[in-house]
Amino acid sequence: MNLKVSQTLKNQSIRKIITITMIVAIFFINILLLGVLQISRRGMTTLGEAYKSNSEINNFTECLTLTEKYMENYVIYRSFESIDAYYSNRSKLEELNATLKSFPSSNEVLQKEYIVHQLTSSFIYYGNKAISARRAYSPDETNYYFSKTIDCYQLLNSEILELNKLLLQKNARTYENNLSQLSSMSGFSVIFFEFVSVAIVAILYLIITQITKPLTEISEVAHRVSRRDFDVPLFNNNSTNEIGNICQAFDRMIISIREYIDTIWEKARTEAELKEKEIEMQALYTDAQLRALQNQINPHFLFNTLNTGAQLAMMEGADKTCYFIEQISDFFRYKIQNQGQTASIAEELGLVDNFVYIMKVRFGQRLSFVKNVPDLLPDVQIPMMTLQPLVENCIKHGLKNEQGEVLLNVEENEKYVEISVSDNGEGMSEDVKQQVFEAVRQEKTKLSEKYSSVTPGTVEKEKHTGTGLVNVFLRLKLYFHRDDIFDITSNENGRGTKFIIRMPYHV
Repeated sequence: MNLKVSQTLKNQSIRKIITITMIVAIFFINILLLGVLQISRRGMTTLGEAYKSNSEINNFTECLTLTEKYMENYVIYRSFESIDAYYSNRSKLEELNATLKSFPSSNEVLQKEYIVHQLTSSFIYYGNKAISARRAYSPDETNYYFSKTIDCYQLLNSEILELNKLLLQKNARTYENNLSQLSSMSGFSVIFFEFVSVAIVAILYLIITQITKPLTEISEVAHRVSRRDFDVPLFNNNSTNEIGNICQAFDRMIISIREYIDTIWEKARTEAELKEKEIEMQALYTDAQLRALQNQINPHFLFNTLNTGAQLAMMEGADKTCYFIEQISDFFRYKIQNQGQTASIAEELGLVDNFVYIMKVRFGQRLSFVKNVPDLLPDVQIPMMTLQPLVENCIKHGLKNEQGEVLLNVEENEKYVEISVSDNGEGMSEDVKQQVFEAVRQEKTKLSEKYSSVTPGTVEKEKHTGTGLVNVFLRLKLYFHRDDIFDITSNENGRGTKFIIRMPYHV
C-alpha cells in the first residue's frame, strides 16, 4: 500500500500534491473547529437555560400583579379600561398557570408549583366572582369575593416567593453542573484538537518528505558536480512530475558535460597540431616580410627618380616643372609610405595642397579652390588619406561645369571639429546618398552593382563606383566607433554636393 501511494505521488504534479494536501488539512481543521464551536454553543445554551425558570416565574408574578391591580380598579371605579385590561391579563395568567404542575408530587419544587397552580386557579375564580358581583351592583357579594381574591393574592405571592427561592437553588446546582461539564468538554476539545493537529502535521511531514527526497539527492549530486566531479551516477527517474523533469534534465546535463569534456580533449589535440602548423606559417610570414621589404625598393626608386627629374629641371631653369615634380613626389611619398596610419589635420591639409596644385597644373583656370582654416589647427588625429579623396571627388564633379569651384572649411566648437568639402557640380541624388550610407552600415567597400556598373555611352574613366567615398566613411566609422561622424548634404543654394566630417576631440 505504501509503495502504491509513493508511486502515485511520483506521477503527480508537485503543485497538485501540495494543493490536495493543504485542502485535506484545512478540511479536517475546519471540521474540528466546527465540532469545538458546536460543543461550546451547546454548553452556553445549557448555561443560559439554567435560570430560565426563574425568569418565567418573574413573568408570572408580573402578570398576576397586573391582573389583581385591574380587578381592584374595576371594583372601586367600575371603568371600562379596567375591565378590558383585567380580561387581557387574566388570559395571559391562565396560559402561564397552565404550564405549572397540576398534580401533587413528592418533589419539593413540583409540589410547590402545584400549590401555586391551585392558588392561581382560586385567585382567578374569586376574581371573576367579584367582577360579576360588581357588574350586578351587589355590594355585599362584591366585598365578599373581593376579600377572598385579596387573601388568595397575598397567599399566592408568599408561595411564589418560596417557589422562586427553590428554583434559584435548583438552577444554581444545575449551573454548577453545566459549568463543570463545559470545562470538561473544553479540555477534551483542546486535547482532541492537539491530537488531530499533530496527526495532520505528521501526515504533511511524510508527504513533504516524499516530495523533497529527490531534491536532496539532486543537491548532493550538484555539490559533487560543483567540485568538478562528473563521475556521478545518473538518476534514471521516469516520473512525470516536476522532480522527474529536473532529474531527467540533470541527467542530460551530466551527459552533455561528459561529451563536452571529450570534445575539449579532442580540440586540445587539434590545437596542438595547429600550433605546429602555426610555427610553419610564422616561418612563411617571416619570409613574406623579407619579400615585402625588398619590394619597398620600387617606391624608393620612384621617389629617387622624381627627385632626379626635379634637380634636372632646376639645373635647366624650369622652376615650375621642378616644383611640380616635387609636389608629385611628396604626394606619392605620403600616400605610399603612410598606409594604415593616422595623421593630424595639418598633415592632411598639406596633402590636399599638393593634390590641388597638381590638379591646377592640369586644369588651369577652370579650377578654383578656396580653403578657410583657422591659424591654429586643432590637434586631432584622423585616418590617413581622408580629405584628399573628398577633394578629388568634388573636383571631378565641379569640373563638369565650365568653372569648377571647390570650398574646404575647418571650424571648431565645444564638442567637435567640423571639416566640410563642397563643390558646385550637379549634386548627388538622394538614392545614391542612401546607397553610400547603406554600404558603410554593412561595412562594404563599394556600392551595389546597380550604382557601380558602367552604363552604355559612359566613358570608363568616368565610372562612379563610390569605392573611394565609401572607403573614407568606413575608415572614419571604424576609427571613431560612431556612425554620426560623416554626412552628405547639398550647398545652401541647393546645388552641388557637400561632405561634412564632425570629429570629437577625444576618441
